[in-house]
Amino acid sequence: LEASPTQLRLDSLQQENERLRKLLSLQEREDSKGQVASILYTPRDPYSRRVVVDKGITNGIAAGQPVIDDLGIVGQVTRTYPLSAEITLITDKEQAVPIQVLRNGLRSVVAGLGNGQLELKFLPVNADVQEGDVLVTSGLDGVYLAGFPVAKVIKIDKDTESSFARIICAPLAKVENFGEVLILNPRKPLPEPPNTGNETVEKSERRGRAQKKA
Repeated sequence: LEASPTQLRLDSLQQENERLRKLLSLQEREDSKGQVASILYTPRDPYSRRVVVDKGITNGIAAGQPVIDDLGIVGQVTRTYPLSAEITLITDKEQAVPIQVLRNGLRSVVAGLGNGQLELKFLPVNADVQEGDVLVTSGLDGVYLAGFPVAKVIKIDKDTESSFARIICAPLAKVENFGEVLILNPRKPLPEPPNTGNETVEKSERRGRAQKKA
């Protein structure tokens, strides 16, 4: 009886160790560094998809850091506390991730539906997307590195009355399973976009007005 709790937990602990090894090997393979965190609990909000982990400001965690598991993108840090942090999952209705179709490089955005699935947005009915296509991060948002697995297309509804197809996807990561994730270090900031001709004209006009006033 005294030994039974350890024996009963043995399989679970073995699986946890295997997942941790995959997380550590993933950051080496992808040349990305981060910290392994354990999920403490989920906030009591049935309309959101968020979790709270045991790493926070004291561990150097900041809002915006991407979060993955050994299979793909889980979400990103959206709120930090001294000893914990809140992660919004990619299946949350407020989350959107720029992606590209691995098969043909087609770029778009997936958004959470709040029910454990995602929807591939803004693609016309005749877009070259097929059931089973794998979606990976495009890296265009400055948050996620390019090439991380995000989701797989599971259903395509091409309504002729609509100009856009309704494409439902399932996340590849175990977004709402298990208890360990890897919080990646923030990406290097992207360079500022170049000034357009209109901005240059506006600056010249403002400079001219300022000189007249002087």
